[in-house]
Formats: sequence, structure tokens, C-alpha cells
Amino acid sequence: MGFLNSIWNTFTGKAVDWDTLEDSLIRADLGVPLTQRIVADLQKLPRVSADDVVAVTRREIEKLLPPANPPILPRLGRPTVVLVVGVNGTGKTTSCAKLAHYLQSQGNTVLLAAADTFRAAAIEQLGTWGERLGIEVVKGQYNGDPAALCFDALQRAEKISANYLICDTAGRLHTRHNLMQELAKIRRSVAKRDETAPHEVLLVVDATTGSNALAQAREFKAAVGLTGLIVTKLDGSGKGGVLIAIQNEEGLPTRFIGTGERVDAFEPFDARAFVERIS
Repeated sequence: MGFLNSIWNTFTGKAVDWDTLEDSLIRADLGVPLTQRIVADLQKLPRVSADDVVAVTRREIEKLLPPANPPILPRLGRPTVVLVVGVNGTGKTTSCAKLAHYLQSQGNTVLLAAADTFRAAAIEQLGTWGERLGIEVVKGQYNGDPAALCFDALQRAEKISANYLICDTAGRLHTRHNLMQELAKIRRSVAKRDETAPHEVLLVVDATTGSNALAQAREFKAAVGLTGLIVTKLDGSGKGGVLIAIQNEEGLPTRFIGTGERVDAFEPFDARAFVERIS
């Protein structure tokens, strides 16, 4: 990662050019509001060095990121329902499998629902992950009703006393209103079985997509409500600033990160480790 180090290299031994600094921070995907705040803080100093730029940027990032990442907790006697949403190509189905494996490794019983019924390949992919991990997958017919499938999956989760139900929903463009409304239907469907469900709605975003991920977060939050992010492709992409922008502008914390292809290359987000990664 290391975009703070890149910024430090840019301004070491020379006067800080404000336009160049703004461009550097925006290209790091920190977003316009945070960039403007950092620049305004620096402009209050009598003299500004590369060390000052990094120190102020790091301070503002640390202020934004929650010090403690809230865990996804099991519920007494009933499954915790997790909807996983996002656009196509972000690694959503794989993230469902990784999250299931993570929860399973903590001694929990997990059920997966292949609610991406619009892609036969997604149903097969999740089924393959289930076989590999020893986790049951509830599947429906290709082009079937994903809301009905999630309802049935919740019934099944209750029957086998699963601690968690993870629903892999279809990837959809955040700009397509009708597709976003289908997610709202899934929410209503599981709420018919358990009025407190879903308990988590996690948006999977690709760290390399930059500011487009912020637009996705904004639209998904408005359409279906979100409780946090799963950020993928943080394994040497040189990116990651967008999760700071999403926290700043939408108040959505990053709950988990994916850092590689392996099923165990997945972990709860640690703000301190992340700041070290980008330094």
C-alpha cells in the first residue's frame, strides 16, 4: 500500500504545492470533503513540510476510523441473518464463502443461501465453496425468486439451529432502481419469518474501483440499508483510501477485508493495522 509514503516522497525537500497535494489525496480515493479538511488544517501552519503533510493526513484518518470493529454476534436461539450485497465483479460470492469460513472457524454453525438466482454460475460457485468447507448451501432454481429462497433458507437455518445464515444476493448495478428494489423485497421476506432480520447488510466493494465504490455505498445504503463493508483486493493494490471516504461521507464502517485468493485471506478490519499498511 503506502500512499502516505508516496505523498511524503512527493514533497520531501520542496515547498508544498496545494494543487498537487489535493490531487494526490483525491487520487488516493480519500474523497473531496476529507481532502479539503486536510488541506485547510495544513494551511493553518506557518510552514509545511512533507512530515507535516503525512502527520496531518494520518491524524485525520485515525480520527475517522472506529477504534473497535463491531463483531457479527450470534443470537441466542435464532440465526443471525447476514445479507451480502454489491455490484458484479467485486468478489461477492467468494466473500460470502470467506465470511462463512471465518465464522465457522470460531465454532459456529453456518448456512449459506445461493440467492444470486440470476447467474447459474454463482449458484454453482457457492455450491462448490460449500462442499469444500463442509457448509450446507440452500439453492433454488435458476431465475427463481431470491426473496422466497432467502425465506426458505431462514426456515432451514432455524430447523438446524444454525448460528448464522449468509445470503449471497445477485450483483446489481447501483443505478438500476428495479434491481435495487428486489433487495428491499428480500429484506421484507426474511422479516416475515423474523421481524428483527436481516441483522447485518454488508456491501462488498473492490478497493481498486476508487470513487465509484463511494457511489455504490451511497445508493445501496439508500435502497436497502447497510451496516458495513467488506473491502476486497487490499492485497497490494496500492488502494484502500475509498474505505476512509465511505466512513467519512456515509458513516459506514469497514467490517472485514479480503487480502488474497485463499479462503483464509479474510479478516476483521483493524484500523491500526490499516493505517500502518497505508503509511
